[in-house]
Amino acid sequence: MVPLDKLDQITQRFEFLEARLAEGASGDFAQLGREYAELRPVVERIADYRGLLDDIAEAEAMLDDPEMRTLAEEELPALRDRLPELEQALRLALLPRDAADARPAIVEIRPGTGGEEAALFAGDLLRMYQRYAEARGWSFSILEENQTELGGIKEVMARIQGEGVFARLKYESGVHRVQRVPETESGGRIHTSAATVAVLPEAEDVDIDIAQNDIRIDTMRASGAGGQHVNTTDSAVRITHLPTGIVVTSSEKSQHQNRAAAMSVLRARLFDLERRKAAEERAAARKSQVGSGDRSERIRTYNFPQGRMTDHRINLTLYKLDQVMAGDLDEVIDALIADDQAAQLAEMES
Repeated sequence: MVPLDKLDQITQRFEFLEARLAEGASGDFAQLGREYAELRPVVERIADYRGLLDDIAEAEAMLDDPEMRTLAEEELPALRDRLPELEQALRLALLPRDAADARPAIVEIRPGTGGEEAALFAGDLLRMYQRYAEARGWSFSILEENQTELGGIKEVMARIQGEGVFARLKYESGVHRVQRVPETESGGRIHTSAATVAVLPEAEDVDIDIAQNDIRIDTMRASGAGGQHVNTTDSAVRITHLPTGIVVTSSEKSQHQNRAAAMSVLRARLFDLERRKAAEERAAARKSQVGSGDRSERIRTYNFPQGRMTDHRINLTLYKLDQVMAGDLDEVIDALIADDQAAQLAEMES
């Protein structure tokens, strides 16, 4: 049973926000609007739950009326059967929200062990996320990309914008392992290599205050593919955050755009650093790694000979690797979200 006094507090807060917004509250209007939008689905679940409780109470009262008893006996089983479902939906709605869930994401992909094959796999992961973003109607843009001679990826950073981007992609942080026969392998032997994915919530200026004397900005000539593509101006930008040693580069055509992109990535990394510290202090005893974004953890294996993808955090195996690499990630991400919610519910109830 969900505590009714807690539901009353949430409903009262929602009604207060609704009244303030209707009055045209000044100053903190945007913040009130965000809180109102976050509470709205919770209050809708509360209304459904309370409505069902009222229906059950009304039907139970009808049992004492000889003329209505038969009707009540017919309705009550169906009403009571719905109660666990609505209670579960309400519990999920009441789970603490990650404040970064609604933000755009910065996705960084780097090859790990495996040489050129790892770099090629990093490129495959980039295309997988790009196709997933397209399928969900999200905006996908490359901030920085360095390729190998064979078309693999040395390092790539992309910004993905849209509804609920970080809420879904945050589960992708970690080590992705691939098992397949490389194109460069003449003997047909299966090799194992890996790439690392980091998904960061994009930070706003108000989240991270970066002092000018804490950064060093260097401009340099961007490298190109040769011929007409070689950049002949010092447009590339490298920003070093002196207190942490974090270095960010951007080397597209415009120095102004590069500076803005590099600052955006730097803010995201510093914001992620603060989030990680807070999460470690808040949940040091939590054993589950789902959603933690631990980049040293091997989270998933892509086995091409068997057409199999396995997510090791939840022991989920799908024999649809071609579809997964084509951006069909909803099944595994939905399972990760469900597992994370179950762990949070277990923590709350204990």
